[in-house]
Amino acid sequence: MRSSTSSSEAATADELGYQRPLPQHRGGMALLIALALWVAGMAAWEICWRNYGAEPAIRNSEGLWAAQRRRINHGEGEATVIASSSRLLFDLQLPVWESLTGERPIQLGLEGTSAVPVLENLADDPDFNGRLIVGVSPNLFFSGFAYRKKAIERFGKETPAQWLGQQISQHLLEPWLAFYEPDFALFTVLERQRWPEREGVPVRLDVRKLSVMSSDRNARLWSKVENDPDYAALARRIWAQGFDRPPPGGPEAARRNVEAQIDRAVAAVTRLRARGVPVVFVRAPSDGEFLASEERNLPRAQTWDELIRRSGVPGIHFQDYPELQGYRLPEWSHMTGAEADRFTAAIQPLIEAAFVRQEQGD
Repeated sequence: MRSSTSSSEAATADELGYQRPLPQHRGGMALLIALALWVAGMAAWEICWRNYGAEPAIRNSEGLWAAQRRRINHGEGEATVIASSSRLLFDLQLPVWESLTGERPIQLGLEGTSAVPVLENLADDPDFNGRLIVGVSPNLFFSGFAYRKKAIERFGKETPAQWLGQQISQHLLEPWLAFYEPDFALFTVLERQRWPEREGVPVRLDVRKLSVMSSDRNARLWSKVENDPDYAALARRIWAQGFDRPPPGGPEAARRNVEAQIDRAVAAVTRLRARGVPVVFVRAPSDGEFLASEERNLPRAQTWDELIRRSGVPGIHFQDYPELQGYRLPEWSHMTGAEADRFTAAIQPLIEAAFVRQEQGD
């Protein structure tokens, strides 16, 4: 039996001077191993996407758009400017235009976005006194959909930190890394995996990478869309998801919205023409089921023809010119790079003539 004083006689480890030894480790070696694993992982991810067909390219970021937009306020207010959604962004090639005219336009196209917000932004800027090409993709222009509207906001509110981040990304990372692309982000890839479908839960495919871009936002259709039939078919399936979707609010609400977008465009054109800025609307080619959907849901007589009539400026519709037809559009909406070169050479004289008519009229 232990005495009542045994606890007082017990000594703690500290009182005995005991110290627990710490395991010996080499921090530098652990850091090197972690760094080696990180480099190996990044290299494997880069090789994976290069094997898929990706290549280093400049990201079509909000900061890149804002940088091109600022050129107008930094001494290039007399430039030719392109405001469009993705069709003229991909189909008008700046190097070809420059070879024909000696001038390289400022490319302000935004994919998935109506040209109307950019048109309004330029109309409100007294520094812009050049020439304006406005692309009209019916499903975007006449709906007012503005997927990339934050780029316009970035132009007016960019912080020094955002500017610096854009410079680091654009000059140190993007020219060298094929995987450095939002479409190839790990969680984006995981989200797009085909999980088991659940009853009542619709399956919707997001738009995939379609283009490659240079630092001044000259864009070309990604070669994979042109050369990989399965990838082009996937792009067509993605477009087809919206072909027969009922408009929000029904047909009457859709009609009012078309009128509202035309009103916005006409008001902006009026402000530009008051400053002597010539404006040309361009309806670039579409094909296949995409074109059939546009003609079915947004008839030319109720959209394009009304826009041209009410704005009072020239419009170039691809269906009116033989030289603007017969191009290859692998996914019904955008031309291959070589076809875009040919298209630019064909349409540039038509646009130039439309500009001259307005300038002589002034």
